[in-house]
Amino acid sequence: MARSNRIHLLDEIRGFMIICMVLFHAFYTMGYIFGMDIGITLLNFFAPAEPFFAAGFILISGYCSRLSHSNLKRGGRLLLIALLLTLVTYLLDRYCGMEGTLICFGILHLLSICMLLYALCERFISRINAFIGVIICILLFAFTFNIDKGMLGFGVYTVTLPAALQSTDWLAPLGLHSASFYSADYFPILPWLFVFFAGSFLGVSANRRLPKFCYNQHIRPLAYCGRHTLIIYIIHQPVIYGLVWLLHQIFS
Repeated sequence: MARSNRIHLLDEIRGFMIICMVLFHAFYTMGYIFGMDIGITLLNFFAPAEPFFAAGFILISGYCSRLSHSNLKRGGRLLLIALLLTLVTYLLDRYCGMEGTLICFGILHLLSICMLLYALCERFISRINAFIGVIICILLFAFTFNIDKGMLGFGVYTVTLPAALQSTDWLAPLGLHSASFYSADYFPILPWLFVFFAGSFLGVSANRRLPKFCYNQHIRPLAYCGRHTLIIYIIHQPVIYGLVWLLHQIFS
């Protein structure tokens, strides 16, 4: 969309979310990779809020799918970056002594798949009333929320999936994996796909003129981070690892 019509508020919210994600990974690296007590303390304090920040980031990405000229191209490009990230973190984890950095199916993998699925289903999705679409997504999110525990449903309407589905890690992208599965950043398609799609239904509002404050830039650093989330995500983990390693060497 034209620069004069850019929704800067989205950039600022997205910038805040990526900063929170970076902090969470920093605390995790300090606490569980380098065994620093302060890291564990900060992580335990921060952990309850982390899913909400991640959900907000995914929701906004879904919202922005309504603003993209080609979700197919955008999703394909992001998937290639995500696969390259997996290769790099595998090499770092396996051969460079940076244990715990392997990312098998992180948020970039998730968002790329969501963009591709949205591109394939866009004509169908556009026929669904936005309010009804959001309600359906909320229900499906709740229905699949416990898939990592081998269950589908909510309340008394819960079914247990066959244990064989969790005996392998091939289904990890869907949320089903063995007890030994590990990924430094893990956001499976289920249930997070429905957060993305809920955002795409909310994004219908972008086709109308939003309140003026949505187009104004309020906090420049957050807006800047929001416009460069992909670069920040790609470089933040090795930078954090290097800084924490240096602090660990100095103070241990």
